[in-house]
Amino acid sequence: MADYFPYRIVTRKGDLTLIWRPGEGDAPDVLLVDERGKLLAFEELAPLQEYCDRKGWELTWEAEGTLELGRVRRWVEHPELGPAAEGLLLDVWNFFEDLSRSVKAGPPLPGQGPIHDSANEKLFGGAALDPTAGEEAWTEEETAAVRELLRAGMDLWEHAAPGPDPARARWC
Repeated sequence: MADYFPYRIVTRKGDLTLIWRPGEGDAPDVLLVDERGKLLAFEELAPLQEYCDRKGWELTWEAEGTLELGRVRRWVEHPELGPAAEGLLLDVWNFFEDLSRSVKAGPPLPGQGPIHDSANEKLFGGAALDPTAGEEAWTEEETAAVRELLRAGMDLWEHAAPGPDPARARWC
């Protein structure tokens, strides 16, 4: 039986909980989508649990992830406000990669190459955003590439997230 994990997305206009499923073997991780290719997203936990119960899916709550997209959007759009947490940037990067594999339509993420690989490795070192870290800090080119990738991920998120509910807006 596969594992299903709730994945909470914190946005400026409210929180959503998605269903994340790790890939088995070499298969990629995915976010579950509906028959239209839109993300399965829940504003409240009771309907999420009811949906999973109807499908026969068991949610694993111990590893519930939370992602704050608003903080990343601020870093992408307003770099003058200072750095974002490196762990958050890495989590969002991974989330957008899972999102791009999960939804069938929407703006694609830009192609990734050596500049992205280098930037990603520096995130693991913990000093990517520290300008005094020398070679462990991101170059201007790496910073620009990551911002472009995350900006495209935000566009994909807005395309893939459920449309606005008149009673409660659902996207950041």
